[in-house]
Amino acid sequence: MIKLSGVIITFNEERNIEKCLKSLTSVADEIVVVDSFSTDNTKAICKKYNVKFVEQEFLGYVEQKNFALKQASYDYIISLDGDEELSHMLQKSIIKLKSNWEFDGYYCNRFNNFCGQWIKHSHWYPDKKLRVFDRRKAKWKGKKVHETVKTFQGNNVGFLKGDILHYSYKTYSEFNKQNEIYSTLSAEAYFEMGKKAPIWRIIINPTWAFFRAYFLKLGFLDGLNGLIICIQTANITFLKYTKLRELYRNKT
Repeated sequence: MIKLSGVIITFNEERNIEKCLKSLTSVADEIVVVDSFSTDNTKAICKKYNVKFVEQEFLGYVEQKNFALKQASYDYIISLDGDEELSHMLQKSIIKLKSNWEFDGYYCNRFNNFCGQWIKHSHWYPDKKLRVFDRRKAKWKGKKVHETVKTFQGNNVGFLKGDILHYSYKTYSEFNKQNEIYSTLSAEAYFEMGKKAPIWRIIINPTWAFFRAYFLKLGFLDGLNGLIICIQTANITFLKYTKLRELYRNKT
């Protein structure tokens, strides 16, 4: 039977970290928390559990998560954020997996909780993530945002039953604030990649983003919160390209 390390990155996660840790205790043989010097009770909560607690200034999402992988004692990894936990079904799936590991990594669905409601449609579910993997055969990759785990050998991956439960945003204000941050980081990433922001993209891309999420992905079935998510999906696309355009204007 293989041994698994549960690896978590945190910053001011006192609201959610205990749920995350509890969901890992029956599954992981070790829990590693890499914290970006939280100013709330995150550290105190973690210290109540048998975790390896490492403090590290935030390096960027990809760099921080890859740094966290290096702190683990075992090569087989369960990677979570501090606002995520394993559902009971996913815990059972991982326990079974420890006796029958076949692939370089395993996908699971992420189920997102938005302002107290579990979102079942738009692009929020099933939100497939590769979070259980062999660190010798996979690592975190990406730009400033939207980091993902990529296997080195292509598509030698499996799928686990059960969900990662993600407690995303508690309030609309929190959602709006985070979208401002993500749109700025996305614009900066696009700028570094040399992507452009013509007027037609500022008009068409947000419109398509809303239409796809609300109608094609059935976001309307999640009621008011579904509408808010889809509007913000369009808004973050709009902000991303307008901020990218601004970066080019400031460069000249």
